Amino acid sequence: MNDAFDRRQFLQGAVSLSTLIVLGLPAAAFADEGALTFGPAEPFSFDGLVDRARKLATEAYVPAEKPAADITSRLTYEELGKIKFKTEDALWANGPAPFPVTFFHLGTFFQKKVTINVVDGKNASEIIYRKSSFDMPADSPAQALPEGVGFAGFRFQEPRTGPIDWKKNDWVAFLGASYFRAIGELYQYGLSARGLAVNAADPNPPHQEEFPDFKEFWLEPVAGSTNQIKVYALLDGPSVAGAFSFLMTREKAVLMDIDARVFTRNDINRFGLTPLTSMYWFSETVKPTAIDWRPEVHDSDGLAMWTGGGEHIWRPLNNVPATITSTFTDSNPRGFGLLQRDRIFDHYLDGVMYDRRPSLWVEPLAPFGDGQVQLIEIPTDDEIHDNVVAMWVPKDPVKAGQEFNLKYRLHWAADEPFPTNLARCVATRLGNGGHPGQPRPPGLRKFMIEFLGDSLKDLPYGVKPVPVITASRGELSYIFTEAVPDGINGHWRAQFDLQVTGPDPVEMRCYLKLGDKVLSETWLYQYHPF
Repeated sequence: MNDAFDRRQFLQGAVSLSTLIVLGLPAAAFADEGALTFGPAEPFSFDGLVDRARKLATEAYVPAEKPAADITSRLTYEELGKIKFKTEDALWANGPAPFPVTFFHLGTFFQKKVTINVVDGKNASEIIYRKSSFDMPADSPAQALPEGVGFAGFRFQEPRTGPIDWKKNDWVAFLGASYFRAIGELYQYGLSARGLAVNAADPNPPHQEEFPDFKEFWLEPVAGSTNQIKVYALLDGPSVAGAFSFLMTREKAVLMDIDARVFTRNDINRFGLTPLTSMYWFSETVKPTAIDWRPEVHDSDGLAMWTGGGEHIWRPLNNVPATITSTFTDSNPRGFGLLQRDRIFDHYLDGVMYDRRPSLWVEPLAPFGDGQVQLIEIPTDDEIHDNVVAMWVPKDPVKAGQEFNLKYRLHWAADEPFPTNLARCVATRLGNGGHPGQPRPPGLRKFMIEFLGDSLKDLPYGVKPVPVITASRGELSYIFTEAVPDGINGHWRAQFDLQVTGPDPVEMRCYLKLGDKVLSETWLYQYHPF
């Protein structure tokens, strides 16, 4: 990019197709985009973007621009809901890329301008904001915005030639800070990913959480492809700068191959790579009496991990009494993700389709090295708050002037892409401990862990899997396994009681075996006595 070019001068006027040709941008990329207005052609390459990010990290941080903040602050959630981008003005509404692009309007919650460019060959050109591309009421505050003010983000619509009406359905959205999300194979949005997490929920007062921004994007068709698109992004924040490349594939699941080059301006206490962000309010595990009419409310119900050593782990999520970070040390993990395993509609009974929320899995495409999967759980009293973060944190302290190169694939799917052949945990249930018909001792809690899988099928008559259970504190008792009496072969549950005093969390671990043979994945749980 030519840093000497002053975009603000150019935004004072509109640019026609003929002007673009004069400026050197090939007309083919815009032949079907007469409704859009573009800036002049400038050289673009990912290598050049990486150099730009590297240089940016050596300079003082400049916050993202908030143009016309006095106007956008009046575009409340209600007002913004009245503003719709005209699909006939979508980028690539008639080609050449398979996925038309529509744009998000600036508003109260998204006041920062995001520059969006379209790439053709070795050149790129900015897409200029015009009010005429949005349907909005005559009395909308947005009517006072100047032309060229910018967009808040963008989304890819379903393919023009597919069975679904692309004008009413999208499959990827980039909106707010470095957040982005995609639908899974069940055609439903849910949790989000983001470029980086900087000092997320850090308990040390000097280290406040930062939210770096994707300040600028470049959108590029993939030559000859009917199911892929490329996105490049420039990330900038108080302590980091970075260049990101996304190769996104629209298959049964949504796949994103990400190449991230990150450069640090400052020391960072908690440096979260590949961060995933979700919501967990309550489930069948623990639900306060009459808190809500629905049986369960969550976008994800657990953290799954496939360790570098090959162990498959399932950690059910909690709505914790206070913010807690759980750390799982590993070396070159094979993957991890926040999953929605419970797919039964009757467990939610809600028209917002929690049973169809995607699971999101991180697959390293290059070794991550030594570090930790960190799970941050934050208390919530409603479903409107994202209160769960899962991320990879490098082992060594992060100092100013460092460079990180990360390659990974995100799977937005119905399930994890590499499920274990062992039985998997399908439910965790808590209740009062003790024996029916007898007094229930105070502080005694019963745990029921359900496992389902082929490894538990067709066990010899009278043979039961053996539960291997440990707890960081307290006393375990009344331990046994039994087949769940639902007629499903391979469905077993482990049951035990835990006697514990005091409010400190208890870390627990359980798996099933038969002789020396492991039959199930490992269940981990953090119990908060109450």
